[in-house]
Amino acid sequence: MPRVSEEYRAGRRAEIVSAAARLFAANGFHATSMADIITECGLSAGAVYRYFRGKEELIGAVAETALGTADEVFRTMLADGATPSPQDALAKIIRTITDQIVRDPTTGVDLTRVGLQVWAEALRSPQLAARANDVYLQLRGHFAEVARRWQAAGNLPAEAVPEQVGSAMLSLVQGFVLQRLLINDTNPGDYIAGVRWLLPAEPSSA
Repeated sequence: MPRVSEEYRAGRRAEIVSAAARLFAANGFHATSMADIITECGLSAGAVYRYFRGKEELIGAVAETALGTADEVFRTMLADGATPSPQDALAKIIRTITDQIVRDPTTGVDLTRVGLQVWAEALRSPQLAARANDVYLQLRGHFAEVARRWQAAGNLPAEAVPEQVGSAMLSLVQGFVLQRLLINDTNPGDYIAGVRWLLPAEPSSA
């Protein structure tokens, strides 16, 4: 029997994740069963369970799809020792959410709808809470690196703590996601403008 290639396995896994994402975004976690996901992706139950032991693993996999997009944005933004301002870093991530994560090319769904459910579900599921913790620590670390470089360039006071700045930056992104989903007139351009008014544009003299 020929061996299954890594490319084939990655393709099947992506099919399952995309099917789960469509159902989670449309119906929510609790109204979606593994049987629904199996039907949606068109694979056998054995094939699906070969890649994922249950729904919580699939929830985590869908959530991590969005993180992969954010990781790539930060890799590009921080390449070659670049020093983006906190303003510009936040604007880039918010535009990425609007342009790529809201219309995710891999799954075809608005992954922010899944993300909001992950926040709520993590309050009752230790397994999902642990995965969410890892995901958001990684994202917060990217923002802290932006702050660290901005500080090293003399644009933040020496007493500023990059990890604290990164935490506040992450909260601004999470706030945008929440407002976009819950408040009808939320506009990314207006939100970015608000961020630019809130954060100092000029380097600190401290």
